[in-house]
Parts: sequence; C-alpha cells; structure tokens
Amino acid sequence: MASRKSSRATGGSPSPGSKRETKHGGGKNGKKEGLSGSSFFTWFMVIALLGVWTSVAVVWFELVDYEEVLGKLGIYDADGDGDFDVEDAKVLLGLKERSVPAQPASPESEETVQPAEKSYVESEHKTTDIELEEEIQSILHEALHSHPGERHEDIDESVSDRWQAKEEIHGETFEAPATDDMLREFETEISEAYETPDSVQKDADPMVEDVGVVESESYEIPAIDDYVADLEERVSDPDTPGDSEIMPEDAVEHYAEDKVHEDYSEDQGIESKQTEDDVAIEPEESEKPVKAEDYSDDVQVGKSEKETEQDKTEKAKKKKKPKLLNKFDKTIKAELDAAEKLRKKGKVEEALRAFEALVNQYPQSPRARYGKAQSEDDLAEKMRSNEMLQQAINTYDEVVSLPNVPSDLIKLSLKREADRQQFLGRMRGSLVTLQKLVQLFPSETSFKNDLGVGYLLIGDNSNAKKVYEEVLSLAPNDGFAKVHYGFILKAENKIAESIPYLQEGLESGDPGTDDGRFYFHLGDALQRMGDKEAYKWYELGYQRGHFASVWQRSLYNVKGLKAQPWWTARETGYTELVKSLEKNWKLIRDEGLAVMDKKRSLFLPEDENLREKGDWSQFTLWQQGRKNENACKSVPKTCALLERFPEATGCRRGQIKYSIMHPGTHVWPHTGPTNCRLRMHLGLVIPKEGCRIRCAQENRYWEEGKVLIFDDSFEHEVWQDAESYRLIFIVDVWHPELTAQQRRTLPAI
Repeated sequence: MASRKSSRATGGSPSPGSKRETKHGGGKNGKKEGLSGSSFFTWFMVIALLGVWTSVAVVWFELVDYEEVLGKLGIYDADGDGDFDVEDAKVLLGLKERSVPAQPASPESEETVQPAEKSYVESEHKTTDIELEEEIQSILHEALHSHPGERHEDIDESVSDRWQAKEEIHGETFEAPATDDMLREFETEISEAYETPDSVQKDADPMVEDVGVVESESYEIPAIDDYVADLEERVSDPDTPGDSEIMPEDAVEHYAEDKVHEDYSEDQGIESKQTEDDVAIEPEESEKPVKAEDYSDDVQVGKSEKETEQDKTEKAKKKKKPKLLNKFDKTIKAELDAAEKLRKKGKVEEALRAFEALVNQYPQSPRARYGKAQSEDDLAEKMRSNEMLQQAINTYDEVVSLPNVPSDLIKLSLKREADRQQFLGRMRGSLVTLQKLVQLFPSETSFKNDLGVGYLLIGDNSNAKKVYEEVLSLAPNDGFAKVHYGFILKAENKIAESIPYLQEGLESGDPGTDDGRFYFHLGDALQRMGDKEAYKWYELGYQRGHFASVWQRSLYNVKGLKAQPWWTARETGYTELVKSLEKNWKLIRDEGLAVMDKKRSLFLPEDENLREKGDWSQFTLWQQGRKNENACKSVPKTCALLERFPEATGCRRGQIKYSIMHPGTHVWPHTGPTNCRLRMHLGLVIPKEGCRIRCAQENRYWEEGKVLIFDDSFEHEVWQDAESYRLIFIVDVWHPELTAQQRRTLPAI
C-alpha cells in the first residue's frame, strides 16, 4: 500500500512546474507539442463566436444590401427560370450547355391572357460537388463587388400623363373620372412588383408600369366593326364638329370629359392649366354661408360596416403583383432595364433610340415595344406634338397584337391607349379600345365601368346604362357603377330613383366616387324632391373641397376671383356696357319682339331640365364667344351695338340671348358651371308683379330698362307667377379679375 501511494505521489501527478511547462507547449525531450484537445476547442469557440457576431453585425447594421445582391445574381440567370441557382452555375462553368429560347412564332405557343409560370428549362439533379460550390462563391463575390452602375435596379411605373393639363369643359356637364385617377391603384401595384415612379399621371420613373388597372367584370359589347372607321378620325378641333357637341349653358344632365379636345394645339396654353383648378376656391369670410348645423356627423362617407369576404377577395386581387415580362423578355431583361433607366432619367430621345433598337433586334418582344410606346408618349409631352402622341397610340396598339403578351401588359397598353385617345378628343376610337379590354377581360368590372364612361362621352346613355346594370348585377356594391347609374337615371328625369344610387355610391367611398359632380347631382335631386337633406350633401361637398361654399357650387373655377352673389356696374368695371344696354333697351326690346311676332321658331325651348313647370324659351346670338350670324340677321342693330364690347362677345364661357318666360313657370334652384363669368339681365318686358329671381339668399326684381348683375355660379332660382310673359336680354361677361391671358386660353364652356 505504501509503495503504491509513493509511486502515485511521485509519478501519478505532475508537479506544478511540469504543468506550467505543458501549458506553454513544452513536452518530453524538450520539444513543443501541438495544441492540446482543450486548447483547440477554446480557439474553435472563439472563432465561432466571432463569426456569429460578425453575421449579427452584418444584418443589424445592414452592411450588405441583399436585395441588390439578388438583383445582381439575376444577371447570371442562364437558364431563363428567373433566378440564379445551381443550374445557372453549371452553365457558367461550362458543365452544361446554355439554353437560349427562340422567340415565339405564333400566339398558340403560349397563352396570351395568363401565361403559365413554368421554368424555361427542366431542372437537372441538384447535387453539387465542392468545386462547383467554390465557383458559386466566386460568382457571388464578383456580384457583390461589381460596379454600382452595372446592377439591375428595380423599377416601378407611373402613368406618363404628366402633361395632362385639365382644360375644362362645361361645369354643369360631366367629365370622365381621370383615367389616370382610376389607374393609380394598379400603377402602385406595378411599382411594388417591378421597379420605382415620379408622380401621378404626370411623372415617370424606372422600368415600366404606367397606367393602372382596377379589377373589372363582364359586359356584352356591341360589334367593334361599327366603330373601326372612327379609329382614324382626326384630332378634334374646337372650331369644327367632332365627337363632342357644344354644351348648352347649365346642361347638368350632359356627360362630357374635362380632357375633350385637350391636345397640344397652341390655343390651349400652359397658362390656363396653371391658373384654373377643378376645386372651387375657398370663399372670403364674408361669403361663407352661416352654418346653422354641423352636418359632418350626419353624413358619413366611407365604408363603416365590417369588411365582407368579397372585399377581402378584391383586396387580395389588387395585391397580386403584375407580370410584364414573358419568357423571352426575361432573357433580355438587362437590355430592357438599361433602356428603361434612360427613360426614367428623362433622357427621352436616348430611351426612344434604345427601345427602337431593341424592337428592331427583337421584333416580337412585347416589353420592348411597350417601352417604345412610353418613350414616344413622353416625347409627345416634351414636344407638345399631337403627331408624336398618335405614334405612341399606334405603338401601344401594336403591343397587344404580338404573341405571348402577359395579360398585365395588355391591360396597361390598352388602358393607356384609350386614355391618350380621349386626350386627343377621339372618343369613338377610345370606345373601341375599351371594348377590346372588356372582351379580353370580361371578369374585371373596372374595365366595364370605363366602357360605360366611354359611352357617356359620346352621348350614348342607353348603352352606358346597360353596362352599369351589368356591373351592378355582378358587383351590387360597386360604388363607381352606382354613382354613374344614378347620374343616368337623373338625366332621364327619374329623380326619385336616382337618389339611392347616388347616395349609396358616395357613401361607399370607392375610387372615383368622391367627386363634386356627384355631390352636386345628389343635392340637386334631393332639392327637387323637396328634401332638405340636399344641403347636408352640399355642406359635405364644401367641406371636402369640391365647392367654394354651400351656395357657390360651380365646378370649373379659377382660384382667387372675387366671389359674391350680386354685383353693381361699378364693381364689375363694365360701366360703359351697362350704360349702353340701358340707353338702348327699347331698340333691343323692339328687335326681340319683332322676332317673336314673325320668327317665333327662333326662340327654342329650354332643354336643360331646369324647369319644374311652365314655358321658357331662348333666342341665342352669341355662344361660347361665337357669333350666330343667322340669328344676328334678325336683330342687326342689337348685334352691332354689342360688337363694341369684347368682354361680352368674346366671353367663351357665356352667352348673349333673349329669354322669354311665360306665366306659371318655375326654374329649379341651380348653379352655373364656372366662376369665370358674371351675368347681366336687362329688363325688356316686365309684368308689374309676380316675377322674381333669388341668388343665394337674396331676392331681386327686374325693371324695364335696368340691368341686374349677379354671379350665376351661386345657386339661383326663378319664379314667373305674373299674368303675362316676361322678356329679358341676357349678357354674360368675363369675370373682371381674369387676366387677358386667362381670357385667351381658358377653354370654352
């Protein structure tokens, strides 16, 4: 026992000295040994922890832009399946032959509407050896450190409507919802899906996706052949007959768009779009109506009920990213991106040359041709050229005719084509394009809604009504369809029937419904039914910026103009005109009476649905600043007298006319279309009592030989309860605060 203990004590455990020696690497025979097991483990843990913390730092401080890396690796997508993987590496290493797809030869080779998401080549076995992994790492390293200019940037699209100045048409008439407004939602989706924008339908960014697409549904279209001839019609000239007619004053039931005839002709200069605004001005404190009640809580616009399953489905559809590249275009994505980058940077001419080269090299590439169309569109804006814009329209149409066009690209191309056609005033050509959209995508209600607007723009309310009935049968809660259907019913004088559609449509809060015209027409319908709720909607329209006040509800206004219901001659500055009218009132009266006696047919009944009852006719001498030569032959002295006053004869937003109203007539409360004019009434034959006019909250009475002046953009109403007719002479004049430039450039109403 003793010997064992002794041996254990002497040899079994090393002395402290020997421990130190071992620790420092010493060993037997004075030679250093390698790392012991425990020391190796310690260093391994230190290195591992450093690696972990380095990874954390890279992620936490975003030292590496992984999206950029993935974008760069897309360059090495050799097999066309849209990403970089082992198969691509094999191709790059020469272990596998590159597969370059041939351009499709026929539409049958691939679905046009919804191309299948299939790999371009079959994937092979995904086993990799060490050598292949090392090559992949080297490629990754190269991509990470390549020059920033070489990388493929993400691109998103904006509608290139930036030059679309809102030159206005008749205030009481109806404009189509800005195509661009209705397209913005889809445009936003595009930017998320592909790459980044500049600004509304008036700016543009990197690679592709203008015009928006909102979900739509189906409608049976009249034969397209009926309209093919109209596709070639010329750019509408305001001085010659075109697709749209001259709108009568206060024609609240006519539907016209603010972009009609809004081409690049010089008479519609940039000045007007800078000075004129669709949203009415804020009235001065003295003109603001006294608010007896706050209606904001009574009428809530927007969806308050719980979201339905249908809403969720629609939202899911909207979030779906659009696909703009077919299989072949994916293989030339780098070239497409480079051309698109030029366009987004505003280098329009260079971008057009780049896309033209791509179209020549790859004539069946839909994306290249779409880029060419966009570049032409942008160049038309820059040059203010109708001819170039027509070229862009033609190119948009060519995109759709190619084989294997992704459905989203078809939607964008046709949508933009229709919008540009409307811009040039080619309403029937636009209608043909919209019909194509509905035929190709019958399940999308938004295209049907646009088609309905297209019919309204050419005055075809009957077909528009059918379209909206079809939409509402498929989507009963479609607010856009409801407000337009309500508008059509009101135009048919089905006042009571129109109210629920207009009201429910506004309350839906759907895109395209929060518009001053719908507040206007709903309030007007309620007024005609004797319902005081009308003023709650007018109040809400005012609060939302659609009206200058509850009383001043014109829709086409110039900002900053003095606003008051009644004016004096001195306030207008047109004292010479007023003096001349009052001095020569008998001459004007006698010529008017002669026409009544001999040519009564020249007095045409008021046909704007403004009368509740009675007989009211008018004989027009000037309209929209244009002289009616034939009419003036019947009253030559009156016309000669007026020729000296261009503030009246040159007022392209007004009229000069005789107006006769017979006993028992009542004119509904209504407002004129614009704040750009004032209206003069010269009394010619006035019964002693029973005739009066209200403007805003004040009644006035006519006198023979005297002029009344009021701003008809304020609500006004007329009663004729006398025993004989009332004859007056109406002269519209430019608002005195408009500049000479504004008077020249503001579009006619």
